[in-house]
Amino acid sequence: MLTKAPHLFDDATRVTAADSRWRGRTSPDYWAFVGPFGGFTAATILRALVEHPQRAGDPLSLTVNYCAPIAEGDFDLDVRLVKANRSTQHWCVELSQGGTEPATLATAVFAERRPSWSRQQAILPDAKPFEKIRPYPKVAAEWVNQYDFRFIEGAVDLRGATPTGDASAFSKLWIGDRVPRKIDCLSLMAMSDAFFARIFHVKGEVVPIGTVSLTTYFHADADDLAREDITRVLGVADAKIFHKSFGDQTGELWSPSGRLLATTTQITYFKA
Repeated sequence: MLTKAPHLFDDATRVTAADSRWRGRTSPDYWAFVGPFGGFTAATILRALVEHPQRAGDPLSLTVNYCAPIAEGDFDLDVRLVKANRSTQHWCVELSQGGTEPATLATAVFAERRPSWSRQQAILPDAKPFEKIRPYPKVAAEWVNQYDFRFIEGAVDLRGATPTGDASAFSKLWIGDRVPRKIDCLSLMAMSDAFFARIFHVKGEVVPIGTVSLTTYFHADADDLAREDITRVLGVADAKIFHKSFGDQTGELWSPSGRLLATTTQITYFKA
């Protein structure tokens, strides 16, 4: 009987328990320009929490502070349950390599979601169907090539095009894994950082950047995502300010049916 091979994303974000710590490894398939794709790092941290034997509930939020570069190879995850009550758990995770100071510091909240009054104020943005848009071409950054990006608005050329001057920071696009994979909290976490840096869109060129701090809020639990049964999301992203080497970014991830699945915000360093 044939066994289905694990998806590349699951293989890349795999973690193993080692004494009081968990261990992961960077993946060449999710490598950015000078280090791992930040969404890969965040998803790996979230996987360690999801698979932790003390975990209860589903992710409500994850904040990742990228303190220092992560080198190619193994890394350790020091996972601690800081506080738990009837409804929520608060976690802290430190990522380090070779016994050095943390390269990444993360905090997470998990929650037991219970039936309650519900209303979604936000409205699904208008979008051209996924099937009617050409896939984004492959580029030098390997992590980009693991996704099927289909831009509706605000496409940017990462292949060395001539700068076009100041343009809009807004983009709207479909995001899915290049090899389709059912959306769960781990893929949502990674995709919340899959928007190209807003400064690339505004300046029309690639400049040195790095995410400093990323927070993603989850508005759907595992049961909600199972009912959606989707392999892609509609994403919108924008920025409000670039000032003295730092810029913001906000984003939304939607199911094709119109459910808001996650919202995200981050602050990014740039050199321009």
